Amino acid sequence: MFARFLPPLAAVLLLSSCALGGRDGGPSHSADLSHVPDPVPRAEPRSRYGNPDSYVVNGRRYTVRSSAAGYVERGIASWYGTKFHGRRTASGEIYDMHALTAAHTTLPLPTYVRVTNLNNGRSTVVRVNDRGPFHDNRLIDLSYAAASKLGIVETGTGLVEIRALTPGEPAPPPVTVAQSAPAAVSSGANLGSAAATTAPVGLYLQVGAFVSRTNAEQLRSRLSSEPLPPIQVQQGADASNTLIYRVRIGPIASVDEADRLASRLAALGIGTPHVVIE
Repeated sequence: MFARFLPPLAAVLLLSSCALGGRDGGPSHSADLSHVPDPVPRAEPRSRYGNPDSYVVNGRRYTVRSSAAGYVERGIASWYGTKFHGRRTASGEIYDMHALTAAHTTLPLPTYVRVTNLNNGRSTVVRVNDRGPFHDNRLIDLSYAAASKLGIVETGTGLVEIRALTPGEPAPPPVTVAQSAPAAVSSGANLGSAAATTAPVGLYLQVGAFVSRTNAEQLRSRLSSEPLPPIQVQQGADASNTLIYRVRIGPIASVDEADRLASRLAALGIGTPHVVIE
């Protein structure tokens, strides 16, 4: 999120509110936001601000997508509240923690997306009008209202699926999840349950992807001497249908544990791992 977005927008964003000091939280008087109606996706022009071809925050370059069509991704959601309430967002709009909005690093502003909590099956539609989160291994920053509807206010984070919505077209049904998520894949607490048919999700860190299985096995062998969760080499294909071997660690017990593990891997010279939820 951006505490201040100074027009005209430069290729390098000057100030990220995520980097500001101080504590964040919800309103002093909690309210039941579970029945706040989802926004209805409508065709809107791209925001005048917040949509450069690319931008840099904390030394990392982000490329803004030309379109949100077909976008589906799973990852870790966080949320933001009083610390940024009333501040200007990347799109130039004022952040309202009671509205169903969100921040994303690369989706066009604005974009409507359905966000589903993969631990409890709760789902809501949000309007992406801000940039962020700029924390490693985070996919989306939800408003306090959206986080409340999804049941992740208390835990601070949650495992989610994001699916872009096209105005004027029927929205896809929410993702169904298992009735309860075991501790091995929770984000820190029991977030409830929902009738569903699919298996519980697992949280993994992908630390490498190789065309050569030998290279993948060498990385697994290097990491096997460390006190880590199980390390797997999985065969698959990339976007061009090239055979690759992915090295993944997990399942991991919680988001906090994944963050600690990512820091440990960085100290080992592995670099920033990729969060996988499946």
